[in-house]
Amino acid sequence: MENLFGTYECKIDAKGRLLLPSLLKKQLAPFLGDGFILKRSIFEECLELYTMAEWRTVTDELREKSRFKRKNMTFFRRFTAGVKPIDLDGTGRMLIAKDLVSFSGIQKEVVLTVTVGNIIEIWDKKRYEDVINDPDVDFGDLAEEVMGDLD
Repeated sequence: MENLFGTYECKIDAKGRLLLPSLLKKQLAPFLGDGFILKRSIFEECLELYTMAEWRTVTDELREKSRFKRKNMTFFRRFTAGVKPIDLDGTGRMLIAKDLVSFSGIQKEVVLTVTVGNIIEIWDKKRYEDVINDPDVDFGDLAEEVMGDLD
């Protein structure tokens, strides 16, 4: 499966509809028939859009965990809180549920950015810029810590 890529700016309308940028829609073309999953992010106040194939991979990993451990069930419940199946309409728009708009603080301007693999983060533009430009994060140090042991 090919990885998606890119960062895109777009707008959400008053009804919560988001028109995907054409370049991203072209990348998503192979996945359109299966639909998508939209959920809250774990670490940030943004949303994550999964291709159905990527969602199956994640849920397959979850199924390997015991349902008879309280900690696992608490995680499963929180991980899937607010999960919504999503289809694009004929014009390439998706409807973002009000609870997810509220969680993510999305106003009008939105940033879509592909993280790892086939997961697209959906951000309120100001929140995204605040996170990306956080002066307390030294990206060089972070890169060294995360990627520095690849030799």
